[in-house]
Amino acid sequence: MTDLKDRKPILQLVGVRKTFNDFAAVEKIDLDIFEGEFFTIVGPSGSGKTTMLRMLAGMEAPSEGNITLHGERINDVPANKRPTCLVFQSLALFPHMSVGQNIEFPLKIKGVDAASRKARALELMAIVRLPASYYGKNVMKCSGGERQRVALARALAYDPEVLFFDEPLSAIDYKLKKVLEKELKDLHRETGKTFIYITHSLEEAMVMSDRIGVMRAGRLVQVGTPEEIYAAPVDRFVSEFVGEVNVIEVTRAGEGWQGVDVPGAFRAAAPHDQPQAHSAFVVIRPEYMRFLKDGEAADNMLEGVVYNEYSLGSRIQYQVRVGEKVMLVELSRANALPAAANRNVRLGWDVADAISVKA
Repeated sequence: MTDLKDRKPILQLVGVRKTFNDFAAVEKIDLDIFEGEFFTIVGPSGSGKTTMLRMLAGMEAPSEGNITLHGERINDVPANKRPTCLVFQSLALFPHMSVGQNIEFPLKIKGVDAASRKARALELMAIVRLPASYYGKNVMKCSGGERQRVALARALAYDPEVLFFDEPLSAIDYKLKKVLEKELKDLHRETGKTFIYITHSLEEAMVMSDRIGVMRAGRLVQVGTPEEIYAAPVDRFVSEFVGEVNVIEVTRAGEGWQGVDVPGAFRAAAPHDQPQAHSAFVVIRPEYMRFLKDGEAADNMLEGVVYNEYSLGSRIQYQVRVGEKVMLVELSRANALPAAANRNVRLGWDVADAISVKA
């Protein structure tokens, strides 16, 4: 994607808040979403991501603040009056219609003639990789993945500027989900549309997105590229939400840090936004941990015992007990540790390979 500084915002949220009685589902959100961007909102259940999507799509009005589209306030513009389309988790296809009829429905509502509707439906079927022979097939005789493609084609038939996706892959098996993630990313590139995607799966977000917004308790706690979210999380919540990590609680001890939940003194950078902090969490991704051989050293070292290992395909994950704490180490299969179980080991990592976040 082109650098975002070269793009214009298509949607902007300024001070957006949504309350239900005394409960604030979304709290003071400021956000710019850019033309042609694939923007994903992630968060655990109850974080406010679906409420955010409903406001963006016109299904809910903000209690406070403004939402603008191309600079025009749209707080009170209903969904059917916006140049947007929502792909529901349930897909909401018409079960009594064929694949072609489902895709053509938006065009029929607009009064497009039958021949033009069919021609456009077949174009869209090709884009979403559905065979032309499926045009007359009852949609309920399609597989889950095929119905997902029908829903995407129908959404594109509206020719929206912005497509919203409400966890559309959540009910699909893992192997097909991996295929559809790549196809959605390809579709985004091919159409040039703005995609706004909601999911609780950080893995989905990392694969497809230009930028990710992580929500917690109604607030956007971090917005950034997948690389920024992974490599520079702003706090412990984000670091743990974006994948398995090793987290060590530390407190100031002179020029260094003293472990709270594991013994030892540690070298670590201070949290970037709290350089004088007296306590912090040191976050080390498993792939940056290593086993130290005799005579090898690292900026930080711990002793432990390997008690289990798991195959992750091309990588092996080791779980190491350090006192009462479990630490994770991931190695390529080529560098696997022989006879690992119950083996005494030394773990090491360097300051540059760890992140410190505020406590």
